[in-house]
Amino acid sequence: MKLQERINQISQMIMKKGYKMTAQREATIQVLLENEHNFLSSEEIYVLVKDKYPEIGIATVYRNLELLTDLQIIKKINDGEGVALFDLRGEEEKHMHHHLICEDCKKMEIIKEDWLGDLEERLEREYGFEVSDHRLEFMGVYQNCNKSSLTK
Repeated sequence: MKLQERINQISQMIMKKGYKMTAQREATIQVLLENEHNFLSSEEIYVLVKDKYPEIGIATVYRNLELLTDLQIIKKINDGEGVALFDLRGEEEKHMHHHLICEDCKKMEIIKEDWLGDLEERLEREYGFEVSDHRLEFMGVYQNCNKSSLTK
């Protein structure tokens, strides 16, 4: 799907929840889409948005990131050192994808497969609880982590 089509799709999601698609919001979403394979901090997002929309303030970017997180369009994840990083939900994903986070080198990888489908069905069957979303982060160390091998 083309960039503008994805922006329009996200815009529809935002408006369906009762919010307006402002120029600042669109600039933030465009930056997230252009960098959807990267995990960006709010400061990195702000710098990239400011290039496109010079008059935007950092507080506006923060508010937009919080709104997009609340609307489950993006996910805020912790890098293991207290820095919040933002990750865009893929257009084809029913749920937010899962993450592997190396505690040594801070490398993050995405697991796009939904391994929790059976568990969701069981929760609905046994507890009458319908899961609308889930998030899963695996913290650990890669066997071949360069940082780990330097300290041994």
